[in-house]
Amino acid sequence: MVLKVRIIPSILLMNGIAVKSKQFSNYRPVGSYINAVRVYNSRDVDELVFLDIQATHEKRSIPSYVVREIADECRMPLTIGGGISSISQMKKLFGASADKISINTAALKNPEIITEAAEHFGSANIIVSIDVRKVGQEYHVFSQGGTHDTGIDVVTWATKICNLGAGEIFLTSMDRDGMMGGFDIELIKTVVTNVSVPVIASGGAGKPEHFVDAVLKGGAHALSAASIFHFTQYTPHEIKATMAKEGIPVRLQ
Repeated sequence: MVLKVRIIPSILLMNGIAVKSKQFSNYRPVGSYINAVRVYNSRDVDELVFLDIQATHEKRSIPSYVVREIADECRMPLTIGGGISSISQMKKLFGASADKISINTAALKNPEIITEAAEHFGSANIIVSIDVRKVGQEYHVFSQGGTHDTGIDVVTWATKICNLGAGEIFLTSMDRDGMMGGFDIELIKTVVTNVSVPVIASGGAGKPEHFVDAVLKGGAHALSAASIFHFTQYTPHEIKATMAKEGIPVRLQ
């Protein structure tokens, strides 16, 4: 059975509203996050990622009541992230109807939490997010919402988290974030060829052809985007139709 490539919009939460960033800064409000969820319900998307981007800086987890509010509206698998750093927090969020949990900075600080989470909830439900910026000729992993350069090479970290039990990798190019000039194909290919779990590529989508390239040239298993859905006429359905024409297996309604 050929696995279908998934289209996964992302919603960023800041100060109670949905926002969009450029290169992890210059945050622009894009409206109600609940309205965004309702729109995506009718747009033929496969999953949804919802990230509280203030949570880590404020040393807290995304509130479970917010997750419950989103889950009550969401008609697709829902991944939740933002400041999650303990098994007890994960239990609350899964209890609030999150389908998957995404961790980032917490995994860098305490890699063993990946294994603990996978044992408690199943590796398929644990995503490790990796925020990456090119530093010279190297791809470095950044933490703390993209503010701290760990100096860790992306392949070193990606292979480690796979060995620890991560079910998927959510790979974001900070350089391409919000720029809409295309995914970082080199970054995607570098990670995909070195890991054994699905890679969700994020950062740079501006037209349907970018999604095609990320799969056919980069090898991405799924694609996440936001700006293209907020600031262009393209819909997830149109993007999938373009991908299907290029022979990429997708779920079309």
